[in-house]
Amino acid sequence: MTSIPPRPLSDPPETAAALLSRYPVLHPPVSTAGAAVTIVLRDGRSGSEVEALLIERATNPEDPASGEVALPGGRVDERDGSLAGTAMRELREEVGLSTPDLSGPLRFVGAVPAPRFGLHVGVFTAGLSEAAGPPTIGSPGEVAHVFWLPAGALTESRLVTRDAQGAARRVFATVHEGHVIWGFTRRVLRDFFGLPAEDSPDGPVLPQHPNGPPGTQNGDPSPSSG
Repeated sequence: MTSIPPRPLSDPPETAAALLSRYPVLHPPVSTAGAAVTIVLRDGRSGSEVEALLIERATNPEDPASGEVALPGGRVDERDGSLAGTAMRELREEVGLSTPDLSGPLRFVGAVPAPRFGLHVGVFTAGLSEAAGPPTIGSPGEVAHVFWLPAGALTESRLVTRDAQGAARRVFATVHEGHVIWGFTRRVLRDFFGLPAEDSPDGPVLPQHPNGPPGTQNGDPSPSSG
């Protein structure tokens, strides 16, 4: 897969609608990936930068991502009907959002490898409707906190120690209001907002799209490793 040249966040800030327009409305079958997540966007207040919805997972010794920051999402169920169905079900269960709360249909960003969990993850994006209420914790057993992350916060990088695949590792992270964003979630969001890869040696993890950031070119739609 051809690498996407790094670029800074746009100035003035890019709108949620402009980001969403890069990606198609697709409903891949559940066989496409083992899980699905959604990047829910909203325009920042008073014209500030776009924000992405994140959750902090509840502490659960049986959850390999216990206590970590993540995008709303989870593993597929054959009854979901499609990968988009998985993403919508998880939005309802984890943050209380349903179709009327979104500004339009889910848009498919790509299938991304998550080696730590031994599967590929289908990444979708959608905008929050102006008429929607605030996201809420839909499943306290799975979600401890719900918060919005300004895109610009992802430009901050610091090294933190985290347990990854049974070993302590120093990894790049973004710390926002006490929340530590690292690993898969941070890589996906930095790629989505056009920031350069740091902890993915093979370059960006998201597929390229013809309507993507300036300087991108059409490439192999299959996800890269890393």
